[in-house]
Amino acid sequence: MKSWIEGWMRTAVIAAALAMGAGSLAGGVASAQEQEEAAAPSAEGVLNLNTATVEQLQALPGIGPSKAEAIVAMRDRRGPFQRVEQVLLVRGIGRATFRRLRPMLTVEGPTTLGSQR
Repeated sequence: MKSWIEGWMRTAVIAAALAMGAGSLAGGVASAQEQEEAAAPSAEGVLNLNTATVEQLQALPGIGPSKAEAIVAMRDRRGPFQRVEQVLLVRGIGRATFRRLRPMLTVEGPTTLGSQR
């Protein structure tokens, strides 16, 4: 009978530890989501990848001179972007950067994004 109680207590301790760990993990996820939302760009408008200049591209958060030049170079080499997702082909622009920039990018129409940074 003693082994049954020890087994049950061990199970209860493990379950409690897992529950506490899951709670702290959920807290970590929430804070990561909050950080992502806080880091979300506050600029309004869109930037047309097919007509934007290097200077206009640099108005995007996280896009400096080298990435802006790489975007223009790819556009010059391959022709106009057909979809905004094609900017992922530019070296240095990954999924996280793209997710942050996606609401501000277009391949049609005028650039309406202000020069805020």
